[in-house]
Amino acid sequence: MRWILLLVLSVSLPALADLEYSLKPRQIAQDTWLLEGSTDNFAKANGGNIVNTAFIVTERGVVVIDTGPSRRYGEAMRKAIAAITDKPVIEVLLTHHHPDHVLGDQAFSDVPISALAGTTELLHQQGDAMAENMYRMVGDWMRGTEVVLPTQTLTPGVKSFGNHDLRLLSLGGHTGADLAILDQQTGVLFAGDLVFYQRALTTPNSPGLSVWLADIATLQGLPWTQVVPGHGPVSSDPQPFEQMRDYLTWLDQLMRDGAANGSDMAEMIRSPIPERFASINLSRYELIRSVSHLYPRYERERMTRVDSIRN
Repeated sequence: MRWILLLVLSVSLPALADLEYSLKPRQIAQDTWLLEGSTDNFAKANGGNIVNTAFIVTERGVVVIDTGPSRRYGEAMRKAIAAITDKPVIEVLLTHHHPDHVLGDQAFSDVPISALAGTTELLHQQGDAMAENMYRMVGDWMRGTEVVLPTQTLTPGVKSFGNHDLRLLSLGGHTGADLAILDQQTGVLFAGDLVFYQRALTTPNSPGLSVWLADIATLQGLPWTQVVPGHGPVSSDPQPFEQMRDYLTWLDQLMRDGAANGSDMAEMIRSPIPERFASINLSRYELIRSVSHLYPRYERERMTRVDSIRN
């Protein structure tokens, strides 16, 4: 029996040792560092590292923006921060409740973890189910990961961290509770998942594409110098906003037309994707998901209540 246990350990331990996130902070502005994820889908090959996280080294200490998809990622993020500065982490700001942005919270449970009230409520409602789904998708990368709720509630306005004044915006197009952060010193805009760039957007909690379009206008109107999307490359030009606006407008019109024509969901998910979106990763995959999330709403809007029909 003992030799069997040793054999199992000899096989499993090297595999677990390979589960290391290669997080390489890249400086994008003064005191500002980005940890850029891929634009692929969740997979065991990437450990769920498909998200952009960041940190700002202020006079008071380090402010972390989102903590990644797992406890293991959060721990790797703390090591990456320590390799850049010996200043302590003083606060975490969560942009929204989706698992790839918050399941690294365990590694930061010794500092305040702050979020919008709506984000905390959504994470309370959905966190365990989302974590279980992440376990199914990326496997052992998630070992030991548990949901940690925010400990402080953020409100819109300016929050100062020494030499960095962060403007906090409460928006809602992606989940109904979306935090965007503008560093008023550097002009870096951390847009969270209100902005996807070169990666198709996700819609599981969106209150509506019109809300999202209004948020894009709000963000673009800010005095930003660089945009950090939740997913995709950083940009110093307005292309991420233009791509988002174009895609959201097309998706909204596609589903309006489909509902008006009486198309069923199976027809909608086979809709042609315009050539201009060909370079956006996971376009077909996310179209299928968006139709399943949103199309019933468009169909209901076209329905006439029987009791409202008059002879």
